[in-house]
Order: sequence, then C-alpha cells, then structure tokens
Amino acid sequence: MAKPKIKPEIGTEKVVSASPQWNVVVLNDPVNFQGYVIVVFVNVLGISHTQAEKFMLKVHSEGRATVWTGERERAEMIVLELQQWHLSAKLEKNG
Repeated sequence: MAKPKIKPEIGTEKVVSASPQWNVVVLNDPVNFQGYVIVVFVNVLGISHTQAEKFMLKVHSEGRATVWTGERERAEMIVLELQQWHLSAKLEKNG
C-alpha cells in the first residue's frame, strides 16, 4: 500500500515596499528678504503664516530646512515652484 503524499501548505506573502520619501529642502541665500520667503512658503506650500515663519527662521539660523516630505513627483513639483519664486531649493532622499 502506497503512503499518501502529504503536500505542505506554502503560504505566499506579497510584500509591498513603500515608495521612498523625498524631502524638499530650502537653503539660505543672501538675496531674499525674510518676509518674502514667508509669503512664498504660504503660497507654495499652503501652510499658515506661523508655520512659514518657523521654516524661514530655521533656514535663516541653520542654513537649511526641510519644508515638505512625501512622494518624489510632488516633491519635484514643489522644488521647481520654489525655484521659480527664486528660492534655493533642492530634493533629497529621506533616510
């Protein structure tokens, strides 16, 4: 009599890796007035005047600030728009 074949149950798990996050970094420059930078942040990032002022002060005191983090395509759009307003902005991979 033949032994019954036991078939092991193999579970497969689909691992979905999260898209890498990207930072929009604004660098300090000697050209733009602080008030102008605040106005740009409010208009481009859609943030409050208070938050924009905090970002501006961080850029001014530390030389740079991460003002937005998220998906690459949107981050690239924000960098481009900030540059069109004549701010020094760049894209950096988060992590």
